[in-house]
Amino acid sequence: MIVPREPQTPASVADHYDELDPFYREIWGEHVHHGLWTTGRETPDQAVETLVARLAETMALEPGQHVCDIGCGYGATAEWLAKHYEVRVTGITLSSAQFLQAEERAARSPLLQFMRQDWLANTFEDDAFDHVFAIESSEHMPDKQRFFDEAYRTIRPGGRIAVCAWLARERAAPWEGRFLLEPICREGRLPGMGSATEYCAWAEKAGFTVDGIEDLSTKVRRTWALCAGRVAGKLLTEPRYRRYLLDARSRNRIFVLSLPRIWLAYATGSMIYGLLTAHKPLGPA
Repeated sequence: MIVPREPQTPASVADHYDELDPFYREIWGEHVHHGLWTTGRETPDQAVETLVARLAETMALEPGQHVCDIGCGYGATAEWLAKHYEVRVTGITLSSAQFLQAEERAARSPLLQFMRQDWLANTFEDDAFDHVFAIESSEHMPDKQRFFDEAYRTIRPGGRIAVCAWLARERAAPWEGRFLLEPICREGRLPGMGSATEYCAWAEKAGFTVDGIEDLSTKVRRTWALCAGRVAGKLLTEPRYRRYLLDARSRNRIFVLSLPRIWLAYATGSMIYGLLTAHKPLGPA
């Protein structure tokens, strides 16, 4: 696993999203995650919803089921699933800013509930959910084995887990770790970046049966060209973006360096975008 030379904690993750909240909403929009281009003709908004739909497909959602969104962001994914699949969704986030936005969605739908808490210290009972998913949040977990252990504990037998994650290349070269992967972890507040093999091993150790892990890298990497272009446009046209980057008190301004770095990591294959799917066995009859 790639580990940053400066430890990243849940507090630093929350601070990252709280401080950058207005920029995330303006640059990424409602869904703070990659888009998935399956035909290449999707608009950016269609692409992010295509990713959610792909994830939902792997869980085989049915109306009335209860699903947990680990690292729910602004709640847009939870709202989309509730609308299209008539499932109840409980979302959790570390970020106060994200929680406030998500709460506005919950006020409009009885199918939505959001909580501000750490997944690694969650308050859910055993077998609380039919399914659990995480879109680009497991990377922020300092203990990835516990991430899967808690998912296994809280999913009912027969339920599924789906995880979209940034993954490091298997046996990444020293230069990839030094110039791309370690800085991405440090700048993006990731306590560690695992490989596909490591994710499968963590899931299996927790008790899951892994159904597969799909490499979606080529279908999602357009996200970063779009984001870099949007940031460049904002820097040229909006003084507050420039003021933020030039202000030494801006604790998370370093993240802007990761935009070209992440694009290059995808281009070189140093970083992979994977979708892991697994299920909790029913157990003996």
